[in-house]
Amino acid sequence: MRQSPANRILILLKTDGPQLAAAVGDALGISSEAARQQLTKMAEEGLVEPVTETATGRGRPRRLWHLTAGGNRQFPDGHADLTATLLATMVSQLGQSAVDTVISARETETLRRYRSEIDLTADLASRVASLAAIRTQEGYMADHWQDDDGSLMLVENHCPICAAACACAGFCRSELETFRMVLGAQVEREEHILLGARRCAYRIRPAA
Repeated sequence: MRQSPANRILILLKTDGPQLAAAVGDALGISSEAARQQLTKMAEEGLVEPVTETATGRGRPRRLWHLTAGGNRQFPDGHADLTATLLATMVSQLGQSAVDTVISARETETLRRYRSEIDLTADLASRVASLAAIRTQEGYMADHWQDDDGSLMLVENHCPICAAACACAGFCRSELETFRMVLGAQVEREEHILLGARRCAYRIRPAA
């Protein structure tokens, strides 16, 4: 994606969530008014929309800018329509077991590849960092950090196989199991795009 002001805003809202115009301006190094003008233009194009949220306490309501469905479609979708159609056809013609076989084969190959690219002798934080880098290369716009309680977070701001996952939740279950096996750790999904969240987020702790 080219780094025009509009694309930088799309990436900011995708990775950091809804933003005030002032925050968008700070991120782009422009004034709040210039950011608001750019956001208004993008709203006219159907890419973003403002949502007024009531502030806590006595503060004034905040106007946060969100990505629309059209804005989310600016990111790679892994040939969504074709994927969904192929999966639906596979289920109708060959049965759910055929899809399960495909998911299992994909899981085996993904696990093999991840294990070859990640230093399995490194500490857990390093393994998570390596996994985040691999997932980013695959289009998941991944990030990672360590929380105050010592647990690790892996966050994926985009899902390039969302259409496949929507058509068959087995892909999501398989990816979660793959993370557990390649990291050798406890991994729990705390946010899920398919359940309406903005991103998928995983909390990771050492294996019991």
